[in-house]
Amino acid sequence: QVQLVESGGGSVQAGGSLRLSCTASRFTYYYMGWFRQAPGKEREGVAVMDSDGKLIYADSVKGRFTISKDNAKNTLYLQMNSLKPEDTAMYYCATDDRTGETWCNATYCYKRPPGNEYTYWGQGTQVTVSS
Repeated sequence: QVQLVESGGGSVQAGGSLRLSCTASRFTYYYMGWFRQAPGKEREGVAVMDSDGKLIYADSVKGRFTISKDNAKNTLYLQMNSLKPEDTAMYYCATDDRTGETWCNATYCYKRPPGNEYTYWGQGTQVTVSS
């Protein structure tokens, strides 16, 4: 079992910054990522770090968000800059420790959990961006 606790959410104006943190009871060193869900919308991946350390970002956040981790602190971060109102959502971190699969599109490949389904999820932290 892995427990994940997110923090760092809040309300900011457009153009502002926030840094989300996700502290894990233990690091899986497999896959870790940030996801978000806005009201009435499906959950979407924001940024993922695969087991080889490869970083994958959603097109909507490229150049603005940065995922990183501190192994000594068992903490995953999401630095969010130049925030937009459309970034408003509940943000979740997730991880998985199963042997997964390599998934490729026309541009890149990365490793992800089986079926791209993460086992462990945090409770979420709300991010609200006003215009």
